[in-house]
Formats: sequence, structure tokens, C-alpha cells
Amino acid sequence: MSFAGKYELQHQENFEPFMRALGLPEDQIQKGKDLKSVSEIVQDGKKFTVTVTTGSKVVKNQFTIGEESEIEMLNGEKVKAVVQMEGNNKLVTEVKGMKSVTELNGDTITYTMTMGDLTLKRVSKRI
Repeated sequence: MSFAGKYELQHQENFEPFMRALGLPEDQIQKGKDLKSVSEIVQDGKKFTVTVTTGSKVVKNQFTIGEESEIEMLNGEKVKAVVQMEGNNKLVTEVKGMKSVTELNGDTITYTMTMGDLTLKRVSKRI
């Protein structure tokens, strides 16, 4: 299944508490909580480029399934991570005690990050 396409954020759950737990300043959390981010995914076999535009902030990550890559997290921190594919519709990685799952179902991508007992869920639709 191809992840390629553009997706616009439809809704999210636990954004503010999750961002606070990541250590983002309150002013950035308040600015970002109502912005509709757009994610563009380019897929070439096992190679992915994911560009997320939220307001004026653009985060671009490139990775290859099963290989260590440098990933920029939501708080701007850059970390080494290995992204794995589960089945043909899930991208999974663990970084600094957080589990990240990106699941594609039809035209909907659900992005879930779990840290301890706190889960951020973001649902985007293909545009």
C-alpha cells in the first residue's frame, strides 16, 4: 500500500498535554494547537520523505525502512531512529521512550505517539 500523497490534519487528541510533556514552551503550544498541518509523503519503495508544514514551520524527515536515520521530533530535537513497516499499512518506531505509529487506512492516516500513559492522536485525510 502506498503512503504517497498529501494529508491535512482533521482532528487531534491530547495535543496540549503531550507537547507539555515533551517540554515545548506554552506559547508554542497555544500557537500550534489550532493549526491545520499538511503532511506530504513521498514514497519510493522503502525510502520515504515526509514533509510536515504547520503554519510557517516546516519539518522534513527522510528515512529508509529498517535503516537508522536522523529524525526531527515534534519538539525540534533530532534523534536517531529505525522505522519499521508492520503489514503493508503501518510505520512504527520507538524514540526516547516514545512509540510512534503511523497507520494508513484508505484516505485516512492516523498518527499515534505514546509516552508513558499519555497518547497523542492525530487524524489526517488525503487531499
